[in-house]
Amino acid sequence: MSKRSDALKGFLEPIQTATEPAPRAKPAVQSGALNSMNQAIANLATEAEQAEQLRAQLEAGETIIEIDPGLIHTSFVRDRLDDFAGQDFVDLKESMRNSGQIVPVLVRSHPERKGEYQLAFGHRRVEALRQLRGKVKAIVRNLSDEDLIVAQGKENTDRTDLSFIEKALFALRLEQKGIRRQVIMDALTTTSKGVLSGMISLASSMPTDLIEAIGPAPAVGRPRWEALAQTLTNAKNDDVWRRVTTDEEFRKLASDGRFDAVLKAITARRETVSNERIIKTQEGRRIATAQFAKRAVRLTIQSKDSPDFAEFLLKKLPDIYAAYVSQEAGTRQLEG
Repeated sequence: MSKRSDALKGFLEPIQTATEPAPRAKPAVQSGALNSMNQAIANLATEAEQAEQLRAQLEAGETIIEIDPGLIHTSFVRDRLDDFAGQDFVDLKESMRNSGQIVPVLVRSHPERKGEYQLAFGHRRVEALRQLRGKVKAIVRNLSDEDLIVAQGKENTDRTDLSFIEKALFALRLEQKGIRRQVIMDALTTTSKGVLSGMISLASSMPTDLIEAIGPAPAVGRPRWEALAQTLTNAKNDDVWRRVTTDEEFRKLASDGRFDAVLKAITARRETVSNERIIKTQEGRRIATAQFAKRAVRLTIQSKDSPDFAEFLLKKLPDIYAAYVSQEAGTRQLEG
């Protein structure tokens, strides 16, 4: 037994009841050494769980082989939006650099490329080993498309679950591939056909490039995604979200922050539109639009109908303002 296993065993052994009253405990102080010890215990627990998974696979008679990551292709349907971004992936890669790969990934022979493989689950482990230039420990299993999808979904449930929008987009992509809805429900571990239909409907109502630009947004649930989707029924908001998502500062935000930035920008535009006043002629023809904000009023004149009217109005503004000042002065005199 390794020193790490011995250490874990020592921490898990029952504590004997003291025969004398224990002294009053001092408040716990999270020193650097204690934090390191807590992290070591957490790592041991994780390794124990991974070892148990490996033992179960070996007892089932599955053979583990090593494969060059260049021969492993992703699943035919993408599920995660931020697979290889963020601190979690950095930590995973560092762990594999130090301890190696403990739990093998699951693959099948590639249906179109002889001698190559298609991944059911373990995408992040494969990418980490690709970057580390290491071999991938894998179990090769004969899987149909539906078997692969269910295995892929189960892995997501057992580990870090997909966010709401990842599930919705995954379900949409599966349906577009012709996967039966029952299989999609099994992959997402849901028993409600209504919930699945709502997820697919929501994902199909939104531009995929907008969803991918925002990312998984793990803290954003279904109601807020529905609110965003509702704003997109107005085609005029397309220019707003496209402008926001191409901004350099937008890319620096975390995924939840990117969602907030898009929704805020569209909401701000709607508030501006709600404070508009349309100016028309006596015959009802639109000649200008006034937008009222807290500190300014913006006047927009459509030059295509009356190309010279804007210039005429600009020349008349000093006279109009002088008339306004005179009228205000007369009003104050009457009130005085």
